[in-house]
Amino acid sequence: MSSQFKGRVLLAYSGGLDTSCILRWLIEQGYEVMAYIANLGQEEDFEAARQKALKVGAIKVFVEDLRKEFVEELVFPSVQANAIYENIYLLGTSLARPVIARRQIEIAKQENCTHVSHGCTGKGNDQVRFELAYLALAPSIQIISPWRLEEFYTRFPGRQDLLKYAVDNQIPVSQTPSKPWSCDDNLYHISYEAGILEDPNVTPQKDMWRLTVDPEDAPDTPEFIDITFTKGIPSRVQNKADNTDISEPLDLFIYLNNAACRNGIGRLDIVENRFIGIKSRGCYETPAGTILRVAHIDIEGLVMDREVRAYRDEHVSLQYGKVLYNGLYFSPEGKLLKNIVNLTQDCVNGVVRIKLYKGNVIVLGRFSESESLYDMEESSMDVQGGFEPKDSEGFIKIQSIRLKKYGRSL
Repeated sequence: MSSQFKGRVLLAYSGGLDTSCILRWLIEQGYEVMAYIANLGQEEDFEAARQKALKVGAIKVFVEDLRKEFVEELVFPSVQANAIYENIYLLGTSLARPVIARRQIEIAKQENCTHVSHGCTGKGNDQVRFELAYLALAPSIQIISPWRLEEFYTRFPGRQDLLKYAVDNQIPVSQTPSKPWSCDDNLYHISYEAGILEDPNVTPQKDMWRLTVDPEDAPDTPEFIDITFTKGIPSRVQNKADNTDISEPLDLFIYLNNAACRNGIGRLDIVENRFIGIKSRGCYETPAGTILRVAHIDIEGLVMDREVRAYRDEHVSLQYGKVLYNGLYFSPEGKLLKNIVNLTQDCVNGVVRIKLYKGNVIVLGRFSESESLYDMEESSMDVQGGFEPKDSEGFIKIQSIRLKKYGRSL
């Protein structure tokens, strides 16, 4: 035990083995430690976690419910942007980190903390996401990353070493047998990695999936839902079968999560490229996020200008996905991209009718009473609708000028 006081630390605390041992280890090193627990909708007994942190030695514990701002400030804007990483991952872990880090820094300043700390590993993306956010929001803050400190990771090379330390220091440890993988969950998604999943050719066990029912076991009767978008933000969900009509953002999102889960929607198993250069196999469940992505992309087809949509898709959506994945939410480019996304969404107003059935989100129709760019007569094969077919001849001639020249060289 160090006798020298080294400062006050606010630790991002989960209540699990790693962060509980880190909390005690920081005290052992001479730090005064406070614990910070963010409620983002994960399965957690927050009061039990608070009491555990106090028992381990925290002088104060902060439990913050961030679900509403998580949905409104991070999740819904990512829906507006159609943000995605490597064309498949819906960024569930990435989206959670900015709101957690921001509040941690606010509390650290409020409590005159000299340091912040976290339990992220030295190989993963989360260490980058947390620390870039910390330093953007508080450039002078000092960061303790135990899993990158040689004196820590050589002392605790494996889980058994952490367990022994916990027993020796009277840190409560759950006796429930752990699954052969690790999980991270929030209101938007749950991720599974490590353990048996490190072999990319191992099929996940059926009981691994915690949120969604197996699509094969989902109801044989489809479920029908209407989703209203206002400036690209989901603003209303209706389901006549159970008399649902919800507009409050958090309640709306929770309802879509439940509907997707009971219909087996949102599973994903991929190998991705981490920011630091290592490939990683991850399995994910993103229930409501999967529904909203399908519906939002669909309504944009009805109401969004072709060139604006193409520019956003080519230059904004993929870049914004990278910004989120790489922990650059609070960067200048992050701010720029968010503002561009907002500019593209003024006209994205309308309703998408969808069917949920055994793992599938099926669009049944869409309409917009104010913004539709679709003209039935103009598009019809039965009437001219103000369009002169002969005009296409000149259009084709102009478009073919360079192609004819190219053709002569073949």
